[in-house]
Amino acid sequence: MEVTSQPAAFEPRDFHTGLMSCCDDIGVCCCGFFCLPCLGCSIASEMNECCLCGLGMPIRSVYRTKYNIPGSMCNDWMAAYCCLGCAACQMKRDIKIRKSNGTLKP
Repeated sequence: MEVTSQPAAFEPRDFHTGLMSCCDDIGVCCCGFFCLPCLGCSIASEMNECCLCGLGMPIRSVYRTKYNIPGSMCNDWMAAYCCLGCAACQMKRDIKIRKSNGTLKP
């Protein structure tokens, strides 16, 4: 018997907020604007990764895969390259929402 798909822990779902929804959480927005490396380190810490992994396409791809969020590495690269601050803020907002509803994996 051939296994063609693996069971997913999460149903496929987009990010909880949009890429350009920076004003949905002013605290995250300010952190991303005034200290983007700090926001990146916070994201990496929440995901149990090294602080140097907190920004960019690789961490976004890992996060998407972990939570079964549809997308592609190409889309992750475009989001990180064209609007790194917005992409980082989107991930941080999503992490906060997952923490509040108890679905954030350690």
